[in-house]
Amino acid sequence: MAVYTLENQELTIEINSHGAELVSLKDNRTQTEYMWCADPAYWKRTSPALFPVVGAYRNNEMRYGGKTYSLPQHGFARDMEFTLLSRSEDSIAFGLSDTEETREKYPFAFCLELYYRLAGRSVTVGWRVKNPAETPLYFSIGGHPAFNCPLKEGERQADYALAFDAAEKITSHVLGKGGVTDRYHDYPLENGKLPIAENLFDDDALIIENHQAQRVSLLDPEGKAYLTVAFDAPLFGVWSPPKKQAPFVCIEPWYGRADHERFEGTLEEREWGNELAPGETFEASYEIIIA
Repeated sequence: MAVYTLENQELTIEINSHGAELVSLKDNRTQTEYMWCADPAYWKRTSPALFPVVGAYRNNEMRYGGKTYSLPQHGFARDMEFTLLSRSEDSIAFGLSDTEETREKYPFAFCLELYYRLAGRSVTVGWRVKNPAETPLYFSIGGHPAFNCPLKEGERQADYALAFDAAEKITSHVLGKGGVTDRYHDYPLENGKLPIAENLFDDDALIIENHQAQRVSLLDPEGKAYLTVAFDAPLFGVWSPPKKQAPFVCIEPWYGRADHERFEGTLEEREWGNELAPGETFEASYEIIIA
């Protein structure tokens, strides 16, 4: 395990090779830290990569090729050691490939790359998934970055807000104990803004599908955006631990999500799953922009 640093005039980031996880994002001028510190009293992670599943399979089991496989929530990549592939002044890339151990849980060959690139006051977080096999590869992938909120000591999270590049409302799936339910909740927006009320995450993550927004910002008590996550992903989550008043908020671009609570199909039939043909590469990214 090693921690690598990238910096430019504006920002400094740190990435842990364990999980290829972004663990620090600081403003060089103010020394403000934007990433959650992984305090296990609330949540022991900072920005894990979710692969090969986002959320959870129903009962943590998936069916493929007539067999049933058990895989934990959010997959295994976040808990594995990545290999450094390349490094320059403004970018760094890490790689992970299948092993005998991963194939027992997930019967596919894969090559996963995570990369980070600094440009001015922004960080691009990218994924590449390559299929080296002669059969299709089925997977989901996503980000789970946790950002400090409130940003300053003495402030209350309830005085902060989220801002979406959406008009009147955001509609979220409601999660149940067994997965995604048939219920939805509408969150009205005022000029694109949604206050982070104390009960906002009582029912767990907001699961927002169908490209309802592509930019999500955190606003300070004065209503100014201090951080924005921009993405092309078809769905995303917004999360903080339910009923804990944890001092961070996750904004999570996803290519995949948890199963429906009644889902009984195979891996190929999962909603929002991705199929990658032999020899092909999937690539996607999101951007963290500091005001």
